[in-house]
Amino acid sequence: MLLKTLKSNSLGNLIFIPFAVLAFWFEKFLSPYNYGFMPGEADNVLFAPIFRLTEQSPLLNVVLSAVLTMVLALLVEMIIARYQFIRIRTRLPAILFIIIVGGFTGLHTLLPVYFAAIFLLVAIFRLFGIFEQSKAYTIAFDVGVLLGVGSLFYFNMVVFLPAFIVGLLVLNRDTRWREIVLIIIGFLLPLIFAGSYFFFTGRLISLLQIFQQSIMEPVNHFRTNIPLQVYLGVLVVFTVLGSIVMAQQYDTKKVSSRKYFTVFFFVFVFSLGGFVLIPAASHEMLILTAIPVTYLISNFLVFMKSRFWSEFFFLLLLGIVIALQIFG
Repeated sequence: MLLKTLKSNSLGNLIFIPFAVLAFWFEKFLSPYNYGFMPGEADNVLFAPIFRLTEQSPLLNVVLSAVLTMVLALLVEMIIARYQFIRIRTRLPAILFIIIVGGFTGLHTLLPVYFAAIFLLVAIFRLFGIFEQSKAYTIAFDVGVLLGVGSLFYFNMVVFLPAFIVGLLVLNRDTRWREIVLIIIGFLLPLIFAGSYFFFTGRLISLLQIFQQSIMEPVNHFRTNIPLQVYLGVLVVFTVLGSIVMAQQYDTKKVSSRKYFTVFFFVFVFSLGGFVLIPAASHEMLILTAIPVTYLISNFLVFMKSRFWSEFFFLLLLGIVIALQIFG
């Protein structure tokens, strides 16, 4: 009955979000810590000044990560409320996002990827507005700028630029070379401004080293983290099941819904590509991967015909995340 209650469109379901965050972050509130950054990770242009202000207060960093996670959940809710690509009105995606991220127990402190995820979600929201619009030059430019600013927080976000270019082509049949050029210009503009600032302050080489370390410094937090491996295996199973359901529903969905989910598919694929192609990308990238996965699993749970199995799968996921608070 829990899933039946949480997947309704009741505004009261959003109250579950802060309580869930408090529960999943509770152990970190008691034992706050700063993330063990590899070289370059904490030096990203827009994240570095924030971290310098909070570095001496691990508890503040944990609190900020919890607050940013709630902001991300509300943005997830905003997208589903505006574009309604899941055919019934539901609050489940926002709640499910909190549950999924709650399982990443090693990421419950301040990280640059949280800020990048905000810009990624706003970019998705803006991109979806291009559906069937002609000459959507402003939207294309705005999306590029949002991705560029997000990359100044977490440089590996650059991996999503091709996904958004594909998204332009998917959502708008009238997309021409101008929109593609504008999204690229918009993406480069924040990087150019950052480069100009570092050049005139005599630190351009330092900036290039930060970018180089953000991409090439090898990091791997997966190999020895058995609980995380098990959890990711469960999420993979849920994602596969969700993909099968989506494929079965594809022809019955509205054109707009099909295209929105196609965009999420490419965002998901390019996020996986980041793990493969970028040596410095590690489990912090899972925050970004969780965004398309959230919508896919939500669609799977909402439209599962068997109430027993839908409740079972939801409680299984929730139970594993709760167990990770102890063993993760």
